[in-house]
Amino acid sequence: MDKSIRIAWWGLHSGEEPALVGEKGAGTIFFTGCNLHCVFCQNYQISQQGVGKNYSLEDLIGIILELQDQEAINIDLVTPTIWVESIKIVIIEAKKRGLSIPILWNSNAYEETEMLKNLQGLVDIYLPDFKYGNSELGFKYSGIKNYAEKATDAIRGMLRQVGHLKLSPQNIAQKGVLVRHLILPNNVANSFQVLERLKEIDGDLWISLMTQYEPTYQAEDFPEINRGITSEEFTAVFNYSKKLGFHHGWVQAMGSGDFLMPDFTQESPFD
Repeated sequence: MDKSIRIAWWGLHSGEEPALVGEKGAGTIFFTGCNLHCVFCQNYQISQQGVGKNYSLEDLIGIILELQDQEAINIDLVTPTIWVESIKIVIIEAKKRGLSIPILWNSNAYEETEMLKNLQGLVDIYLPDFKYGNSELGFKYSGIKNYAEKATDAIRGMLRQVGHLKLSPQNIAQKGVLVRHLILPNNVANSFQVLERLKEIDGDLWISLMTQYEPTYQAEDFPEINRGITSEEFTAVFNYSKKLGFHHGWVQAMGSGDFLMPDFTQESPFD
């Protein structure tokens, strides 16, 4: 318990899908650092530049229990992967001290299956962001190899652990997997490949299609992604998800960033 862990921010947060925040918000903890180096990272000050403060593991247990006392509906661990060994210790101890709300593992899916096995029984909800269906893009934009293959295996492992997303009668997520995908400009083909890989894993997966991409950090060095996405690009990806048979999940409204649960039978997700 004398180890330290670096945290950029913690508190009640409502910026996730509605089923993950409810009325009070998720008990969100943004960890400093990341195992990816995305040139377009919107939180690059945290992930790449080390912004944050060191806390002891005892401090983190206290933070988690305080968020539960503030009526958070879950504990939302954002970019936790590089801190997994310490976080595992913290979750086990927090549960001994009365933690009863779900643990949400909010990651980039670039994770070893053996690492995920060690979280069996500790994580209730997995929220991976499947970024690239093409591993060459993973190397180009995030500096890592074999992203698509590793993320595919990781999501399979997550699904084996907790199954499909399960909602309460109040539409609050209790357990399961929800896969996000951030659509990149000029990369509709990449999004298609992501959806195809997800279909191979399980066509009943819950998915969340995100439109919030903005060119930040080092994106200006890559002209093809130095703009936001268009409504035409988003519609093409949404329609392809319908074509593949996906029928559960959310889409992020263009402009507002709000998450909506679409009717996957409609031509437009916003009808």
